[in-house]
Amino acid sequence: MRLDKFLKVSRIIKRRSVAKEIADKGRIMINDRPAKSSSNVIVGDKLEIGFGNKTMIVRITQIIETTKKSDAAEMYEILATNQTENFD
Repeated sequence: MRLDKFLKVSRIIKRRSVAKEIADKGRIMINDRPAKSSSNVIVGDKLEIGFGNKTMIVRITQIIETTKKSDAAEMYEILATNQTENFD
């Protein structure tokens, strides 16, 4: 499945267009390699997603083409979340 579609279906990112934009800016890594929105993801891949001052690391546990909101969280497990502080 494409990275941008996975992020939308799993509801990590609510809109596919936003997922595409974040990926194409180089703020997503798949298994420690830069990813584009068209990159394919498989079960077991580790995603590192940068949201401004927050970083989220997840592992894909299953891939489902469409899912209900209540089942979306079962598609991944959160390994870590980091928040960096900016004191400008």
